[in-house]
Amino acid sequence: MTKQAILLDNAPKPAGPYSHGVAAAGMLFTAGFGPQDPATGEVVAGGVYEQTQQVLRNVGSVLAAKGASFDDVVKVTAHLQHLKRDFAEYNRAYAEFFAEPYPVRTTVGSDLYDILVEIDVVAVLPQA
Repeated sequence: MTKQAILLDNAPKPAGPYSHGVAAAGMLFTAGFGPQDPATGEVVAGGVYEQTQQVLRNVGSVLAAKGASFDDVVKVTAHLQHLKRDFAEYNRAYAEFFAEPYPVRTTVGSDLYDILVEIDVVAVLPQA
């Protein structure tokens, strides 16, 4: 199997030894992204709504690098620091990026490192 690592200048710098994404077997797998602004490296101001928007913009950068969009996403995994408290605002921001037919999604509560939301996705790459 051939796999292609994706590292971008317009996405937050990885916090460890991992790629922003990996393309393999016609699929794109992204790393889990937090709400850091790629230009500053800082977490965006605001609550879970604003953080979710930034996370999905970061994910969108990786999708775009391989010619994909949110319409190509088939699986989403999301982690919320405060699942019960923040789910509605997270879901509101999420709905701004995804349209029907929606990808499958798992949303769980997690102990995150000074952020409110982290998301990774799996997408089917468009045919060249």
